[in-house]
Amino acid sequence: MAHALSEFIPLNIAVLTVSDTRTRENDSSGDTLETLLTDAGHRCAERRICTDDVGEIASRVAGWVADPGIHVVITTGGTGMTARDSTPEAVAPLFERTIEGFGELFRQLSFAEIGSSTVQSRCTAGLANRTLIFCLPGSPNACRTGWNGILREQLDARHRPCNFVSQTGAGGAT
Repeated sequence: MAHALSEFIPLNIAVLTVSDTRTRENDSSGDTLETLLTDAGHRCAERRICTDDVGEIASRVAGWVADPGIHVVITTGGTGMTARDSTPEAVAPLFERTIEGFGELFRQLSFAEIGSSTVQSRCTAGLANRTLIFCLPGSPNACRTGWNGILREQLDARHRPCNFVSQTGAGGAT
């Protein structure tokens, strides 16, 4: 696994915006994620918008999890406390393993930006069929916080002492 020590491995990342009101024209969070991940050298393999519906979210994410060409899924939206926020309920049943520290670290980073309101964030992450799934809140600022504070390093095979790239099938990583 010498390549993991020094070589960047571009990942195929799918982005799902969960919203009852966003369109491709006004999806600023999806735009933010696409820019951040491509600027980091990864590929935006697919990008979709779906309504805040458990079945629709679960179906879209499950389709990407079943696709061996998708290494990472990042969702934005649907992680709050309103009655329509259902992203965690939709994706949690797909997880083979939950990444507990993701939500904990995100809320710690977010506290510096929005104070105690971060307690209402139910962002989560997990692993399913060698596909990493990260669920971020629906604002561009939250997407930047999650990417810059966690995902940029954890999705880079060169980051030490550990990263998530080896958990995917990318670049022959094992």
